[in-house]
Amino acid sequence: MKPLLFENVRLIDPKSNIDQLGRLLVQEGKIVGTDLPNAEGKPDECDIINGQECVLCPGLVDMRVTVGEPGFEYRETINTAASAAAAGGITTLAILPNSMPAIDNPALVTLLKTKGDHTRSVTILPYGALTVGCEGKEMAEIGLLKEAGAIAFTDGNKALADTRLMMQTMSYAHGYDCLIVQHPEDPALAYKGSATQGELSTRLGLPSIPAAAEAIMIARDLKLAEITKCRLHFGHVSTAEGLELIRQAKEKGLLISCDTAPVYFDLNEDAIGDFRTYAKLSPPLRSEADRIAVCQALADKTIDAIASDHFPRDVDDKRLPFAEAAAGGTGLVTLLSVTLTRVKDGTLSLMEAISFLTYRPSHLLGQPCGTLAKGADADLCLFDPTATWQVVAGHLPGLAQNTPFDNRILPGVVLGTWKRGRKTFFREIL
Repeated sequence: MKPLLFENVRLIDPKSNIDQLGRLLVQEGKIVGTDLPNAEGKPDECDIINGQECVLCPGLVDMRVTVGEPGFEYRETINTAASAAAAGGITTLAILPNSMPAIDNPALVTLLKTKGDHTRSVTILPYGALTVGCEGKEMAEIGLLKEAGAIAFTDGNKALADTRLMMQTMSYAHGYDCLIVQHPEDPALAYKGSATQGELSTRLGLPSIPAAAEAIMIARDLKLAEITKCRLHFGHVSTAEGLELIRQAKEKGLLISCDTAPVYFDLNEDAIGDFRTYAKLSPPLRSEADRIAVCQALADKTIDAIASDHFPRDVDDKRLPFAEAAAGGTGLVTLLSVTLTRVKDGTLSLMEAISFLTYRPSHLLGQPCGTLAKGADADLCLFDPTATWQVVAGHLPGLAQNTPFDNRILPGVVLGTWKRGRKTFFREIL
């Protein structure tokens, strides 16, 4: 592989606190340096990319992704997810274990990692199931799963409702210094619900889920984390009350972290319109007050990372009455662009936005990716923050097309993605 030299690029690396116009050299899949003088450091033979002052940042790290493989390949495969990820500037995917079968044995952890390597475009970081089959009845083999390479433990889009089992599991995980990731929603309160409880769900006649279902589960698990000293992470937090509980727990010094997804800081419950099933998600879209609270929690760093919450669904899963349709939305190709909307409105700086998508999630998961540091793998994303593009369901990269952002015009066009210096996606720079 020839050396690769990026010239005239705006280098942004939150981990190294770099935001400058410059050059970056890649050799043998590694970053050689970012502080190269213009007249020096260029190998005799190398490929040169003139970035025209577009942003070159670490490849994005998506810490919450569902794929259809194994078991639901008609929804999304690892290969199609890798294609969508590359088009979105993502080079690392943390895969939830709620497949069929669930990722509750070491062989499946190894299989997912190997399949990721075979794509040559993404690193797959498998989550291990928290309970056998993600069924919430019996603790999975956490020690063996960690030894095989599981990065953390969760039942994916299912909350572990059994309080005693959750405490036992957290105590066990603490002994292995494992991170537990919880879906923060009381299952009994959420049972068969499809929209947030309020005026809109009542007017549409939809079975509802009270926003308090999130806070109730968070409050329970925060108390368990205090008892067990376990590291605990809450996925896709979406309510003001839940975020305030997390904020207070952090102030007390508990080992707590959380992420949110772009839908929860960009959309509110009005997006379901007249029963628009592409906007049926789990947790459901919230009130405008909750959306604003999520934005505030990004600004004050109560939220630690932004994840796509990519959840592919088949067309037939969505072409049903709203209450019967499956929850879930795609998010890989829109992750960066929707996050940039918060830069456009002043909620975040560009450096902060990229941090939520690179170093922060990699740090939470204990991974070395998400940086432009010398010697790091050359996982890179080149994008134009000033350009815009339109989301059109049915014409997105990847197999799944169930996007809640259909027909939206979004900022930020990914121009190229590289995995260990190998080009995985590229469009001509205008």
